[in-house]
Amino acid sequence: MRLNSAAAVAARKGPRRATHLRRYENLTAFAFLALNFIGYLLFKLIPILLALILSFTKWNFVSGISGVKLIGLENYARLFSDPVFITSFINTIVYAIALVPVSIFLALVLGVVLNEYVFGKGLLRLAFYLPYISSMVAVSIVWMVLFIPAYGPINTFLTNIGISHPPRWLNGSNSSLISIIIVGVWQSLGYNIIIVLAGLQGIDRSLYESAEIDGANVIRKFFSITIPSLSNTMFFLVMISFIRSFQVFTSVQVMTQGGPGNSSSVLVYYIYITAFEQSDIGYASAMSWVLFLLVFIFAIVRNATRSNQN
Repeated sequence: MRLNSAAAVAARKGPRRATHLRRYENLTAFAFLALNFIGYLLFKLIPILLALILSFTKWNFVSGISGVKLIGLENYARLFSDPVFITSFINTIVYAIALVPVSIFLALVLGVVLNEYVFGKGLLRLAFYLPYISSMVAVSIVWMVLFIPAYGPINTFLTNIGISHPPRWLNGSNSSLISIIIVGVWQSLGYNIIIVLAGLQGIDRSLYESAEIDGANVIRKFFSITIPSLSNTMFFLVMISFIRSFQVFTSVQVMTQGGPGNSSSVLVYYIYITAFEQSDIGYASAMSWVLFLLVFIFAIVRNATRSNQN
């Protein structure tokens, strides 16, 4: 009888011990996640919600909290009649549409070349990646020197090869945004190349060997094997590159300050000017939410496209 009672007690303790262990593991997991969650709550979620609330107000932060005035949708209605916002919005779209395809195409071509046909790959990867990890302020200053119209290295070279009237680059209203795009492509190229190279390492070499046996040339292998095999990598790069390009700021701030006129102004720069120079926090918050919706809509459309392809 005693043995049977002991066995029954042990049997009852088994599930209890398992339940206690699961509870302890759950608490441990929540404890590890708590810091990240608190950081997300304090520095992301709450500021986002505050920006949404402030977008319905007129507030100069110099006046303090007492100066907050609820005005409803006036800030959003104002956007459609603000020529600087419209120009900045269009410039942001043009910047993204121009930068992303060019930078990804160049990264794809250079990645294949580095992966297959070049010695000293490690050193070249570092050389291409350095601009991405360099200070964007320093990079912008270097490019400002290169873009000097009168005696900059770029225009000196163009003049020497017979171009009598080279672009004015940062000083021209028609070329300032193009200059910013060139810098963006150059700066993002290294990151894109590293991602492409990582994708190329995962392609089965037997596919290329089979294609060579069938008589496929380099171009045929590139379009029939490399590009389809990198579809997931390309999807990732397109998403990241578009989101990053919508947030361009430093190069515009350092190189052109949105000029000449507003020819190179972009959304993030105009939000910065409105919030911290004009002290119109409500209107800047409304523009911030337009930028958020732009990124959100792009992500939804791109994911839907990706789902249909699968």
